[in-house]
Amino acid sequence: MDMKITFPGGKKVNAEYNGFTHQTDQPLNAGGENSAPSPFELFLASLGACAGFYVLSFCQQRGIDMTGIELRQTMALDPRTHRIGQIDIEIILPAAFPEKYRAAVVQAAQLCTVKKHLENPPKFSLFATVR
Repeated sequence: MDMKITFPGGKKVNAEYNGFTHQTDQPLNAGGENSAPSPFELFLASLGACAGFYVLSFCQQRGIDMTGIELRQTMALDPRTHRIGQIDIEIILPAAFPEKYRAAVVQAAQLCTVKKHLENPPKFSLFATVR
């Protein structure tokens, strides 16, 4: 599994992987053009989108209409570290959602692969080479 990171100009950084180019930029106050999400915003979005995928799959497998279902992700900063210390993902269900599946849809969202990687993070190795 290889990902190529490129620098198209300004504060933009792209990640090319699996036939897709994920574009990032920095906000105006960080010298960017705010033309794309920042890398950290993409990271946060991947958490919610991943949990959302598992909710969607759960509902599709059971023929449950997705109308009115949404996820709301809230991040709270830890004042000591100035980093995110808590992430809450709320699954908002319509009144018509079957009661018997309420706990199960939460369990399905817990299967999120991104979240599981954070719970058991990979080791990192950063190095430079010269060609």
